[in-house]
Amino acid sequence: MGTTWNDTPSADRVHIAFFGRMNSGKSSLINALAGQRISIVSEVGGTTTDLVKKPMEIHGIGACMLVDTAGFDDTGALGDSRVALAKRAAKQADLAVLVFNGEPAQWNTDAPQEKLAEEKQWFSLLQKRDTPVILVVSKTDTNTHADKLVPLIEEIFHKKPLLASAVTKEGVTELKQALVTASAERSEAEKRLITAGMVNRQDVVMLVMPQDIQAPKGRLILPQVQTLRELLDLKCVTMCVTPEEFPHALETLKQPPKLIITDSQMFRTIYEKKPAESMLTSFSVLFAAYKGDIDYFVQGAQAIGTLTEQDHVLIAECCTHAPLDEDIGRVKLPRLLRQRIGERLNIDIVSGTDFPDDLSGYSLLIQCGACMFNRKYVMARVTSAKEQQIPMTNYGVAIAYLSGILNQVEGV
Repeated sequence: MGTTWNDTPSADRVHIAFFGRMNSGKSSLINALAGQRISIVSEVGGTTTDLVKKPMEIHGIGACMLVDTAGFDDTGALGDSRVALAKRAAKQADLAVLVFNGEPAQWNTDAPQEKLAEEKQWFSLLQKRDTPVILVVSKTDTNTHADKLVPLIEEIFHKKPLLASAVTKEGVTELKQALVTASAERSEAEKRLITAGMVNRQDVVMLVMPQDIQAPKGRLILPQVQTLRELLDLKCVTMCVTPEEFPHALETLKQPPKLIITDSQMFRTIYEKKPAESMLTSFSVLFAAYKGDIDYFVQGAQAIGTLTEQDHVLIAECCTHAPLDEDIGRVKLPRLLRQRIGERLNIDIVSGTDFPDDLSGYSLLIQCGACMFNRKYVMARVTSAKEQQIPMTNYGVAIAYLSGILNQVEGV
């Protein structure tokens, strides 16, 4: 069977998150947009207790991920945790839909602007992250006061909201078109390639890929797959070899490859064997630029030279797999750091979305290649590090620095 949109990795999907108060109609709108029951709908506020995610295809956008969040006014026993999850979704959202409850009881007060203060706060949060926001007044089938709510929203948010009803389907088509338009504008502004102009059509590229315990039998890891696919799309002549076969593969070529891409842990080995004419980089370095801020990561790597055994380093990996023997983030990178700095260097490791808001206790952050996260989420971490003035780098950049070849690596 051929690959379908449903096989698209989550990190490569356009994340569309819905925000609003409890019982504002977020879940109903998502169900109407998807044409199927994704989120539980109830008249009882607080029904959505966790992030609900649905991968789907929207014509004009492509593979996307609809994300339903708990109401940001949740005051239940787990309210703080639910709101924290909604804030995490805001960090991941490529596009956002801010839903206003169309029922007059939610806003028809003596001080309506104060009643919409929380919506304004979330709108500002999303704007700060450069996330396009679509405003929607929901439940128009039961609301007879939309004519008053719309001008109020325009006055406060300086933007006209859409009117929608999940029951009558009013505005659903318009919402979909607004998402398509916002996505197109976003894509035009963020056109990115993994290899970032390093190669052209018919260039020979060699991928050196260790098939160790981190590469499950019969499969390649995601960065390798995505990079290989891009190179094929660019019409490059691509060779895939293991480190053991690298010297033999070079001998079979009439000319050295234009670019060699290897696993970061093999940097020093491949660097010592590669032709002088060939550029060298790693999958992790490529993804540092593709998903994050490569300049900040290179700058952050310099902090390794100033670390002492009294400092604390945070290593953040996206995967939540059980630790493996010779795991790069949990074993190899800490070993390299302690060999350079000292055995008593303090190293904390977090995985998945576990990432502290307060980074003040750390002298350096080291992020993995983030193939499992979208760029929006990685850049939220970068922004947090910058705001707290904490140096931040990436696995590949850090290993290149520790190997003494950072200035010889392409893309940094």
